[in-house]
Amino acid sequence: MSHPCALASRATLVAALIWATATVSADEIGTVATKFRLLTPNDKIVVEAFDDEAVPGVSCYVSRAKTGGLSGAVGVAEDSSDASIDCRQIGPVRLPEEVRSGKADGEEVFKRRTSLLFKSLQVVRFYDPRRNALVYLTYSDRIIEGSPKNSISAVPILPWPGSVEGPTPNK
Repeated sequence: MSHPCALASRATLVAALIWATATVSADEIGTVATKFRLLTPNDKIVVEAFDDEAVPGVSCYVSRAKTGGLSGAVGVAEDSSDASIDCRQIGPVRLPEEVRSGKADGEEVFKRRTSLLFKSLQVVRFYDPRRNALVYLTYSDRIIEGSPKNSISAVPILPWPGSVEGPTPNK
């Protein structure tokens, strides 16, 4: 029979591996160094772009801190909770019923691991029917305690030039 601590360690490792692979893919747009380090990677700000897979026609850009140094190079550094987001309509938008009805409010659309275990940067989506807009919120969380640092971006859903369909009407 296995020791309870060994079982807990294995369960934690399996959960962490599943969690780490469940991130939405993003394109790295660029980086800038914020702290020079002589023999190891610099601390930097990373800019990434991703598309909202449930709402075609919307793309978001996230900038986030990435820790360098030896711990950053081997993947054990804990990145700062600082992040910013900006989202734009890049084509015609057709809202799925789950989004339009509010059932998908708070749905995770992007997640990036920011420490070896238990800390992540997330982006969630809300729909504001009164203003016919999508609102994207980025924040950092941990299993025990998150961070109040956050950023939002609102995307008004507008008619797209050359599109046959118009925006989803207000309800």
